[in-house]
Parts: sequence; structure tokens; C-alpha cells
Amino acid sequence: MNIQTGIAVAVAIIVIVAVFFPEYVPLDNLMPNFGTVAGVSIETEEGLKVTDEVEGTGEGVVAGDQVTVNYIGTFEDGTIFDASTNQGGPVSFTIGVGQVIQGWEQGLIGMKEGGKRTLVIPPSLGYGDTGVEGIIPGNSTLIFTVELLDIARPEN
Repeated sequence: MNIQTGIAVAVAIIVIVAVFFPEYVPLDNLMPNFGTVAGVSIETEEGLKVTDEVEGTGEGVVAGDQVTVNYIGTFEDGTIFDASTNQGGPVSFTIGVGQVIQGWEQGLIGMKEGGKRTLVIPPSLGYGDTGVEGIIPGNSTLIFTVELLDIARPEN
């Protein structure tokens, strides 16, 4: 068995265990946990920049949590391209299952309820070189201000 096959088998086993036996896989350890201090920015190797404006309280978000947020998305020049108010109010989604761009998946980990966080997301963790037709040009760095309203933990 070559290395690529071995890695593929290992990843497949991890995914199967995570799906069928989630209580045995600490999914929150698979993504970086940003426990930032208000006003201090952290940047990942992938170029995601995370800044907590307001820390919030309680336990931080982990993979598998359903979160409810308000947000405003802007380009680097400050132009707003989207906001939760355009979606009819707060939006809810589950972290770690691919419902949102990778910049959000990674950038919301560790965020606490009531917190407000700014995410500066490079194209590689956003919409890449293709963008979103008519809304987001390819290779766009995106800036989101996110307010975490609620965290719902799944029951195991």
C-alpha cells in the first residue's frame, strides 16, 4: 500500500467513525479554536484573520454546534455585498458540515454567545477564483462582522 492509499484509508475511517460514533470524536479539535482577546487579531497559516470586538460569554462554538448569527459582509473597500438583514434576519447553520464557506467554518470556532467577531477571509477560504456571479468577484478577500446570537449543542 502506498502512502496516498494509506492516508485515504485513514481519512475514510475517521469520517466513518465521526459520522456513526460522534461521541468518540472530539470534532472541536479538528479545527483551530480561536479564544481571542477583544481587540487582538490572530491570523492563521491559511491567511484567515480573526478579531474579537466583543468576547461574549459561556462556552465557545465547536464543530457540530448550530449557531444563529447576524452578519454584514463587505469587500476590502468597505462596500457591503451581503447582510443577514437581506436574508430576513438572523441566519442559522451547523458548524463543520459545509453549510457555509471555510472562512466561517474555521473563524467561528471558539466564539462565545453574545460575542462580536470580525473575520478577514482570503479567497482560498471564501469563494476562490470563481467568486459568486454578479455578487462577489473571483479572488476577493471578504470581511465579515459577525454577532453570535445563539449556540445550540446537539444531544449525543
